[in-house]
Amino acid sequence: MLLRALLLLATLPAAAVLPPPGNDVPPADRAELEAGVAKLAAALAPLKQHPRYADVAIYHKAVDWPLRYKEPIDVKKARAALAAGLARAADLKAGKTPWLETSGPRGYVSTIDNSIQPYLVAVPKSFDPKNKDKKYRLDFFFHGRNEKLTELEMISGKGQEAPTNPPDENRFVVWPYGRYCNANKFAGEIDTLEVLADTKRLHAIDDNRVLATGFSMGGAAAWHHAVHYADRWAAVSPGAGFAETRRYQRMDASGEWAALAPWQLKLMHLYDCPDWALNLTMVPTIAYSGELDKQKQSGDVMEEALKTLGYKLERVWGPKTEHKYEPAAKKDLANRLDAYAAKGRNPVPAEIRFTTYTLRYDRMFWVYVNGLGRHWEQATVDAKLTPDHSITATTKNVTEIGFLFEPGQFPGTPNSTAAITVDGDKLSAPVAADGSLRAAFIRLPSGRWSIHLPKPRPGPRKIHGLQGPIDDAFLSSFLIVKPTGKPLNPTVGKWADHELAHATAEWRKIFRGEPRVKSDTDLTADDIANHNLILFGDPASNAALAKVAEKLPIKWTADAITVRDQTYPAASHAPILIYPNPLNPQKYVVLNSGFTFRRADHKTNSRQIAKLPDWAVIDLNTPPDDKAPGTIKAAGFFGEEWELQP
Repeated sequence: MLLRALLLLATLPAAAVLPPPGNDVPPADRAELEAGVAKLAAALAPLKQHPRYADVAIYHKAVDWPLRYKEPIDVKKARAALAAGLARAADLKAGKTPWLETSGPRGYVSTIDNSIQPYLVAVPKSFDPKNKDKKYRLDFFFHGRNEKLTELEMISGKGQEAPTNPPDENRFVVWPYGRYCNANKFAGEIDTLEVLADTKRLHAIDDNRVLATGFSMGGAAAWHHAVHYADRWAAVSPGAGFAETRRYQRMDASGEWAALAPWQLKLMHLYDCPDWALNLTMVPTIAYSGELDKQKQSGDVMEEALKTLGYKLERVWGPKTEHKYEPAAKKDLANRLDAYAAKGRNPVPAEIRFTTYTLRYDRMFWVYVNGLGRHWEQATVDAKLTPDHSITATTKNVTEIGFLFEPGQFPGTPNSTAAITVDGDKLSAPVAADGSLRAAFIRLPSGRWSIHLPKPRPGPRKIHGLQGPIDDAFLSSFLIVKPTGKPLNPTVGKWADHELAHATAEWRKIFRGEPRVKSDTDLTADDIANHNLILFGDPASNAALAKVAEKLPIKWTADAITVRDQTYPAASHAPILIYPNPLNPQKYVVLNSGFTFRRADHKTNSRQIAKLPDWAVIDLNTPPDDKAPGTIKAAGFFGEEWELQP
C-alpha cells in the first residue's frame, strides 16, 4: 500500500522552486546595493538590544538575502528599502520610533529561530499614541499565494485589499507575512500568534475585537486559524482558498487516498478543517466565494461539515464573479463583519463545544484538554455554565480536563465552592476571592473522574507542546546539532549529512529563517535547556545523540535498528523520530529530520502538510529526493506515554 502511494506521488506536477531563481543584477547596481547593506549593518550593530530593533533589521534582510541567495530583487525597491532602513536606524539611535504612529512595515524577532520577520500595519487615521485608555479593534488579513513575495516585496508594497471596511479611528489592520508562502501553517501559523503579540505590545488592542480574514491562499489560512484557534477571534471570514487536501486534490479519483497508510490518514486530521468544524460553532464565520470561482469548494466542504452537525454556515456570494471580491458583496461582507466586531467576542460563553485530534490544540475559552485517550482520534468536550453557576461537561476520548477562569470571570460567588460534573461524576473546585477558578481533573483507570492520580506517573506523557508529530518540533525554538565524529556506517553518514544540508537550506527558503546550528561538541547546558534539539547523525558520529540513544524507544546499534520485535540492518537503514529529550523532558529531541514536506509539495499549499508521524525507519537503498528521505519501511505514532505501540 505504501509503495503504491509513493508511486502515485511520482505522477504529481514537477516540484516548484521556491523562491524562484533570481534575476541578474548589473555589476554596478550590485556593488551599490552591497555597500548599502554593509552600511545598514554597521548602523544596526549598536541597536541589537533595542526592543524595536527588528523594525530596522527587516530592511537589511530584505536586500541582503536576495543578493546573497540569488533571489529575485528589484533594484529600485532595494535602494528605497536601504534608505528607509538607515532613516529608521538614525531615529532609533536617537531614541525615536515615529513609524509606530503611521502605517507601514514592522518587524519582530521570532522565538522559533531568532529570525527577523516582517509584517504590515495600517494605523487608524486619528490614532493618538498619548491616549492610553482607548482600545482598538484589530483586523488580520492573510495574503494570497505569491511565490515572488520575498521580504523586499512585502515591505515595499501595500497589503492586499482586506474584505473589511477601510481603517477608521477605531481599527488597526495587520497583514502578517506568514513566513512567505505556506498558507500560514507550521512556522507560518506561529507567525500569526507572534505578530498578534507584537501588535498588542505596541498598542491597546481589544482582545474581544480581533478578526481573522484572508483570500485565496489567505482564505485557507483563515479556515485554519478559525478551526484551530476559534476562541481567539470576534469573527472570521475565509475567502476562497482550500480547507482540506483530499477533495481539493481529487485524491479519491486518482486512487491516492486509497493507497495511503493508516498513519498517513491520521496525519490528515492535523490540517483538514472539516474534521474540526465543530469549533466553528464557537466563532462567527462568514465564507466568501465568487459564484464562478473554483475555490468556492472550500466553503462547500465546510458547509457540508457544519450541516452534519446541525449548523448552517453563513456565506456571502459574489454574483457572476471568479477569483476575486465582487464590490457589492465585499461591502455586504464588511458590514456583517463590522456588526460582529461591534458585538465583540464573549470571553466566557455559557456553553462550549470543542473538538481536537491533538494536544497541540488543547483549549476552547475556559476549557482545556490536558490528556487524550488516543491521539489522532476525535476528542470532544461539551461544557456548560448552568444558571446556578455550576459546570457540567461531557467528554469523548479525553483523559484529563481543566477549567480556567481568570480573575473576575467566574460568575459564581467568590470564596465559595463550585459544583462540577464531568461525565456524571460529581466534583468540585474552590472559587478564589478574586473571582477566578482553576480546576483540573483526571480520568482514573476505573473510568471515574478524580482531582488527582493515586500515584505519580513513572515516565513521559503526551501533553500540549510535547505531543508530536515530527513537525511540531519546529513550532518553537530549535537548534540543529551536527555530528563531528565517525559514523557507524558510511552510507548512513552520507545520508545524514545530505538531510542536514537539506533541512537547513529548505528552512531558509520556505520559512525564511536561518536555523541555529551547532556542532555536537559545542552543545551547552543552556542549549539543552532552551531548545528542541534536532540531532543529525548516529550514536557514534553525534555525541549528543549518544547521550540519549539508550533512553529512546527505538534502539540503534552498528548492526541493527530495533522497533519492538522488528529489526532493520543498520548499514542501509536509519531512524527518524521525535521524543521528549531525556536530557530535558520539557523539550523535544528529533533524529535526522527537518520539517517533513519536501519540494514536490511546493506546487500547491494544500500538499504542504505533515508527511511523517512520530517515528519512521528509512531504507537508504532509495536515495532521498523531492518527495521523501528514502523508502519509508515502517512508520507510526508513539502512544500517550511515548511508548511504542503494537
